[in-house]
Amino acid sequence: MKKPARPLRRLALLAAAVALGTAAQASDFSEPWKNADRPLVIDAYEYNSIDWQQLVTDKRIAGFINKASDGLPPPYFCFGAEADVKLCKAQWKRYAVTRELFQTRKVVAKALGLKWGAYHLARPGNPVEQANNFIDFAEPAPDELIALDIEGIDATQWMSLEDAEEFVRQVHRRLGRFPVLYVNGKTAQYIADNRYQYRLLSRLPLWYARYKPDIDVHFPMGNWQGYALWQFSAQANCGRFRCPYRVPGTPHDIDVSVAPMSADELRQEWAFGGLLDVPADYLASIPVPVPRETALAGKVTITYADVATPPTVEEMVAVLGSRWERFRDGFRMPVVKTVPQRPGFGIVQYVAWKRTEQRTPEQIDAAFAAADPVNTASTALDHKRH
Repeated sequence: MKKPARPLRRLALLAAAVALGTAAQASDFSEPWKNADRPLVIDAYEYNSIDWQQLVTDKRIAGFINKASDGLPPPYFCFGAEADVKLCKAQWKRYAVTRELFQTRKVVAKALGLKWGAYHLARPGNPVEQANNFIDFAEPAPDELIALDIEGIDATQWMSLEDAEEFVRQVHRRLGRFPVLYVNGKTAQYIADNRYQYRLLSRLPLWYARYKPDIDVHFPMGNWQGYALWQFSAQANCGRFRCPYRVPGTPHDIDVSVAPMSADELRQEWAFGGLLDVPADYLASIPVPVPRETALAGKVTITYADVATPPTVEEMVAVLGSRWERFRDGFRMPVVKTVPQRPGFGIVQYVAWKRTEQRTPEQIDAAFAAADPVNTASTALDHKRH
């Protein structure tokens, strides 16, 4: 009777090991989409076909983010050569059809109980006009997510990060809230490394695009403590035969993101309209060194050690200003105070004048009157002259 129990025991231990291994892998920085409790979000553009009846059969889908505007709006009036007029009219027609499809998808998604969002594809050009184009196109409600999509740091192809800061300001001027920042791993790291220059972008909720199973080593932890959404599946890593996650009713190249929270928590946090309050001591932390053997052995949890908080610009200006004043004063000539020129001003009056801290004429006269004169050769000489 004991021998048959051994295979069962081994099978139970193997099942437990597999379960623990799956739970360990499905952390927020390592394949979180394998955790059934983590909600998923779809983002699409106008050329993605959507079968809504099939899509909603996947109960993990909690939100739908659709592309809204793309760079600057097309010109409203068309003029010039015949070819230019035809191109202008085609661009305007495409803009109108795209906006109609956007509004239709918005109605359908919300009717099916999905949270709705919109993103703007940032291009070179006036950032204020692009922000206005995005808001006028998407017409976002307060409970709808808005996002700025920056595909790279090449300012000849995409909006520069300086212009992106102005885009964010204009969105906040008009809507009173901030967008989510969609960037890839390289752009996120660049913004994190230059967070004192990009003070707005570095504090926006992060929609992180990286198509790897693990991001714990590559995530810009020095600035963002975590992500709002992680786009883990797209055309880059999803094909006909292999894909991290397939959503029913969508093409193979559909973009899929995961949230590091439950579905109910995501619905409560949805819109993410504020700035992240990153603690100052967290920004000033450095990773604790890891032995090479440990790092090569497998996954390592990176820990951070607190160091002195970097001074602000105002603090540095104040310190340098005070030190400069002391340095400058060291080269100044001493100030020679003028001795009052008065009739009968002898050494006794001079001593009285030096001892007093008061400099008004009335106070100096009072000090002179209170002085006890001593008959010296100089005073006697003065009396003889008078």
